[in-house]
Formats: sequence, C-alpha cells, structure tokens
Amino acid sequence: MAGLGSVVVAFSGGVDSAYLAVRAHQLLGSRSLAVTADSASLAELQRSQAARLAADFGFAHRFLRSGELENYRYVQNTQDRCYHCKSELFRQLLPLARAEGYAQVAYGLIADDLSDFRPGHRAALEAGVRSPLAEAGLTKADVRALSRALGLPTWNLPASPCLASRIAYGLPVTLEVLSRVEAAEARVRAFGFREFRVRHRGDTASVEIAPEEMDRLSDQGLPAALLSAVRATGYREVVLDPQGYRRGRLNEALRVLPGESGV
Repeated sequence: MAGLGSVVVAFSGGVDSAYLAVRAHQLLGSRSLAVTADSASLAELQRSQAARLAADFGFAHRFLRSGELENYRYVQNTQDRCYHCKSELFRQLLPLARAEGYAQVAYGLIADDLSDFRPGHRAALEAGVRSPLAEAGLTKADVRALSRALGLPTWNLPASPCLASRIAYGLPVTLEVLSRVEAAEARVRAFGFREFRVRHRGDTASVEIAPEEMDRLSDQGLPAALLSAVRATGYREVVLDPQGYRRGRLNEALRVLPGESGV
C-alpha cells in the first residue's frame, strides 16, 4: 500500500474495503481518499455504515453517484453484470483520481475472491485498478483478524455484496426490484437473523439463512411469520431454502474453468 504513493479507494463499507480504506489512511494520510459509489444497488444500511466508519476513523471520504442502471448491459443482468458495474465505477474513479492528483485507484478484492466467478476483476485489470489485499495474498480470515486488531467494527460483519447480487441471472435489474430486495432483507433482519440472503426469482423469493442460524427455524410459528413478512414486500411466493445460505449461490449454475475465476 505504501508503495502506491497516493490512492483513491473504492469503499463500499464492507469488511474488505473498510480495512483497505483505513490502512490507506494510516499509511498515506492525506494522500488517500475513500469513495463510495452511491447507487441504487447500495443498501441504506451499508451507506450509513460507510459514512459512520469514515467519521469514526477520520479518513477522507465522499459519495459519488454512479449510473450503472443507465447501462442496458448491466440491466440485462447476464452473468457478466459485475463487469459492467465495476466498469462504470472505475470509469468515474479514474478521472477523479487524475483530476485530484492521486496516482492509483484500488479496490477490496481479496485472495478468496480469485477462486470464485468475479467478472468485476476483469474490469479492474482492464482499467489498471490495483487490488492490494489480493496482491498481498490476504484471505477473508486474514482481513477479519487484521480488522479486529485495528478495532474496526466491521471485522465480524457478514459479507455484504450489492443488492443486485440477489437477482437471478437473466431477470432485469431495476430500481423497483432492488428496492423490493432491500425491503425483504430488512424484514428478515428484523427477526434477528444476522447472515442471510433473499434471492429474487421474479414473482418468487427464496430466503437463505446461514446454517448456524437455521436451528431457530424450528421455533413454532417463526417460519410462517418470516415468510409472510417477506411476502408482504410484493412477492407472490416465498420459500425457505433448506440448504441455507452459501456464498455464490447464484453462480452455482455457471461453469467456471480453472484459471478463469474472476477474470
């Protein structure tokens, strides 16, 4: 990180980008700037977390409105949706960095991500955007441990990708759908669940609860109340996934060849 000279950090407020933003500030001081893409796919919870962390740790931070919903390729929601999202993000961050004298743009890719399908990383490579955490070989466990040592409140947060990641490939990404997903997940969170997803599949939603929390679903009346609460956000049918939450659920249908992960 110190070798970057100066950097604009793409900062979503999640575990990885939070650590990256704080370390950039510690090592580079005023030569670092954290920027949060304020888009419809960023949940309000994450937006407020990002602002609060920047204030608490005293690093330079701003929001930048991004326009991925204006890109029909992103809206189509094919399996390379993240490529178009990250391309839009870097299309805005690179000129900002040049205009304000920052030498590099960086984002919070970690070593674990390289084993999953990450088309957004292809956009980063094309744009010359750095990924210091992955370059250092840091895994999610490493980042959590390092974050805890620094006193970051994000150290034990559940993974928090954008709201569009809940939408099944092939179904369009729209403001209405993103708002519905956010509302549905707020309903699940209100029941006290910590790690979960509401997967949007058109008129149907599937609720995935982390395996370590699924024993709560044996409580009498809770599953029915949970499904009813999610259904009230506009879904015709809501089901509980018996396998529970697992990372990259919607990517399971994709065939990723060795060496192609994330690129």
